[in-house]
Amino acid sequence: MTLEPLGPDSVDLVASALTASADLSDVGMFVRVFTRSLADALPEGVVDVDHDRTMGDRLAGRPGTPTALRLTFPERRLSLTATRGWPEAEVQQVVRGVVLSRKQVPVEEWVRTLAAELTDLAARNASARAALAALLGSP
Repeated sequence: MTLEPLGPDSVDLVASALTASADLSDVGMFVRVFTRSLADALPEGVVDVDHDRTMGDRLAGRPGTPTALRLTFPERRLSLTATRGWPEAEVQQVVRGVVLSRKQVPVEEWVRTLAAELTDLAARNASARAALAALLGSP
């Protein structure tokens, strides 16, 4: 099944939607916004979240504080990690599961790269497309 191409401004719209309700300086908040809006619609294995769990979290059965978000796409792996209270964003080029290069990028560039990957995925995956449409508030 071939899906109709997304509009030329889709990457910008997705990037804006991802950042509109999240404080990018707080990895935990960004993870919550992302997982609430898109993670369930993405294919299995794309999203991986690390949590820091205190003893109280373990006893209460809570997942803990999100400390890292990794997204794996066919040719890129994106990671956002909380380091010393500020997020570190990295984009990795991947070929057949092997990381060829790593690049630290500003969070805004990371979000734009994520938006491009999600837009590309939505062009091939109906559930990802539906999730992006819901995020953007369109049918």
